[in-house]
Amino acid sequence: MTYLIEIIQDGFFAAIAAIGFSSISNPPRNAYGWCAGIAAVGHITRYILTHNPYGNAHIIFASLVAAFAIGLLAVWLAPRAKCPAETFSFPALLPMIPGMYAYRTVEALVLCLGSHTEADFNHYFYLFSSNGLTCTFIVAGMVMGVTVPIFLFKKISFHATR
Repeated sequence: MTYLIEIIQDGFFAAIAAIGFSSISNPPRNAYGWCAGIAAVGHITRYILTHNPYGNAHIIFASLVAAFAIGLLAVWLAPRAKCPAETFSFPALLPMIPGMYAYRTVEALVLCLGSHTEADFNHYFYLFSSNGLTCTFIVAGMVMGVTVPIFLFKKISFHATR
């Protein structure tokens, strides 16, 4: 039961963040609910894949799959809301940005540059490269995952703006 509550909480907080991020770009009022729903589905997808009791997927793969789900939902809902798919997909992706990996990358870089021994330098350089590569590949996977459905279903996606 606690697993279900954690899933619902994850989706709820992602929805709130997506509403905040979507308000920056000033979309139509009917887009806020769609952005929240798509963000919740995407974040829940990633959460289930990374916290599965039967085996956890890596966060890079889980982010790719979740971004693909966001892209599919955005393309499918764009004609219904009469908005471009990007109006929904980009604010829904922003709660999945790997902030902790980016923070740990910068922190390790600063500690690496300030280290006085070779062992400390090697340790912090390892943390810098590990977190930096993870962050980079998560963002790249999210970009590919959300872009592929827009290009696959180009006719549907661009029909919403006509």
